[in-house]
Amino acid sequence: MRTARLTIAGLTIIATALWAYWPGLHGGFLFDDFANLPVLGAQGPITHWTTFWQYITSGQADPTGRPLSLLSFLIDAHDWPASPFPFKRTNLIIHLLNGSLLAVLLARLGQNHQPQDERHRWRATLAGGLAAALWMLHPLMVSTTLYVVQREAMLAATMTLTGLLMWLVGRRAVLVGDIRTGWLWMVAGLWGGTLAAFLCKANGLLLPALALTLDATVIAGNESSRQTGGEPIGTASARARLALRLLAGPPALFLALFLLHAGYMGIAHGISANRPWTLGERLLTEPRVLIDYLRLLWLPRPFTSGLFNDQFQASTSLWHPASTLPAMMAIGALIMTAALARRRWPIFAASVLFYFVGQSMESSTVALELYFEHRNYLPAMLMFWPLAWWILSTGTRPSPAAGTIQAPRRLDQHPAFRVAVGIVVIALLAVMTRDRAELWGNNREQALLWARLNPASPRAQAYAAMTEMSAGRPDAAIKRLTPVLEQHPREVQIALNLLSAHCEQGHIPADSLQAAELALRESLDAGGLLASWFGRVIAQSSHPICPELVSPTISALLDAAAANPRLAAEPGRMQDILSLKGQLALQDHRYAAALDLFDRALALQVRPTTAFQQAALLGSAGQPELGLQHLAYYESIKDKELRPGSGMRAVHAWVLREQGYWPRELVRLRHTLSVDAQARPQK
Repeated sequence: MRTARLTIAGLTIIATALWAYWPGLHGGFLFDDFANLPVLGAQGPITHWTTFWQYITSGQADPTGRPLSLLSFLIDAHDWPASPFPFKRTNLIIHLLNGSLLAVLLARLGQNHQPQDERHRWRATLAGGLAAALWMLHPLMVSTTLYVVQREAMLAATMTLTGLLMWLVGRRAVLVGDIRTGWLWMVAGLWGGTLAAFLCKANGLLLPALALTLDATVIAGNESSRQTGGEPIGTASARARLALRLLAGPPALFLALFLLHAGYMGIAHGISANRPWTLGERLLTEPRVLIDYLRLLWLPRPFTSGLFNDQFQASTSLWHPASTLPAMMAIGALIMTAALARRRWPIFAASVLFYFVGQSMESSTVALELYFEHRNYLPAMLMFWPLAWWILSTGTRPSPAAGTIQAPRRLDQHPAFRVAVGIVVIALLAVMTRDRAELWGNNREQALLWARLNPASPRAQAYAAMTEMSAGRPDAAIKRLTPVLEQHPREVQIALNLLSAHCEQGHIPADSLQAAELALRESLDAGGLLASWFGRVIAQSSHPICPELVSPTISALLDAAAANPRLAAEPGRMQDILSLKGQLALQDHRYAAALDLFDRALALQVRPTTAFQQAALLGSAGQPELGLQHLAYYESIKDKELRPGSGMRAVHAWVLREQGYWPRELVRLRHTLSVDAQARPQK
């Protein structure tokens, strides 16, 4: 009977989550989706082993390239462009799977926490399910679940949960005396699970440290007086703990040393010039970020800043902003309290320490951006376990002494009241999650709301302006972007989008062009924005939609970018700028100048992709002979080709080399250009 009720409750929670998330499945792709998913069609449809191996090794993130995450995208599409619905649907299925795995994990841990009688086992199971439901229905998880590319974080969490469960299975086998089986399960869980999680995303390396955290809190000290299999469990427990330390200790220590080394290198030698803060400032800022995460977790609301957090102010000292030192003290106090209370309040300690260990990679010395909501996905999994345990407590009290009158129960001591609290909380979270999912299902409304919620975020304002322009409202985009550019004159994305908005109205004011040149000369690295924006306007320069956006203006803007010392110090960016200048020369029929610019660009970073694309552009412009000359130049310098030293990039280069991919492409392209050259009329 209990099992049936538990099954019905679980299915009800899953159905509620489906109801809450369903509107969001109809939204589109966003930002990093476009940076990562087009590899599905980079070499054509993935329909055979050759293209499969090219795709699965093409990842650029982390040393591993995250191949398991890439593999999962093949569930939804084998080519690009593709519909976003299947990707989001698979993400939701993974989220529901993670919630189910979390319920099982917390039930196992809770059963270890209490004496092994039926009543406490049942309470532990219900508390685990309730805590998992609170996590699964929390609106903060929407920005992970409905953001397609964050499947990488979700799958890493799946592998971490699976690894922890396998470790617990192995631990139980050791406790009952089956040492060999126990070790096999523990090795598979702690090492195999870590490897699998790492192949999804780098923070999968946290699995061993998370296992040590759970062992030091909910597991430690609860088994010394019990008997298992005729052997004092204290001896078996010590054996299981030793196995955990031998298996999890070295990788956890390695990760700690890596983070310390990253911190030393970042402080001693600096970080990328693309970051507007130093590593020291990042370390001062992250406690404030973590406090804000905790506020969103414990005071949830349906709408937050979402993907835009570039307005978050970095701390420059302990007193600026004023919340820096209090945030550091609050985080330190939480960690210290949890560490000291791990025997008295092990579930509370586990939830706190699990959270901060889970944040230790992305919120410490690795110079990532300051703030992203999806970083809470794995760390927050135990966050609501203490609340669930309190809700499911029996409310019993010791019997009064003879002759005394027992005081009436407080309201919060009634089990019915606590269960009502749990139902109300679940209902509120589900409603907020549905509201947020509806927003994620409407990209236009999402862009405009994020702009209202993040008035100081250049990214949010640029995204909203692009949405307004696509809706035929360049006037609204201009009204939005003009004051933002005054506040952030170095923001290239604002300056260039403002030019586009003015151009759609038919005229670009001189001051907007001057502001764009200033932004290009002084900005930090604009990433792929330069190539995408300039590529679009260069293609339109022969028939511009406004009189100002013609070749001389575009050339002056590119000159401003080339004069930017930060961009000039990056060979890849200078290669982009020279290639764009070459494309502009082609539009102006200055073919010899285009070839010279392409040659200069290629020499900065010798890559076959760059050479072949440039040669193809020359051929498409009616100059196949120049395309052949460019290929000949590439062959003369290809011994200087930039070769990846290690990681998945090196594996990808090896795969292409073994397949003979580049020589085959070179032969094909040279043949095409030669045929075109022979077909041209002789002068």
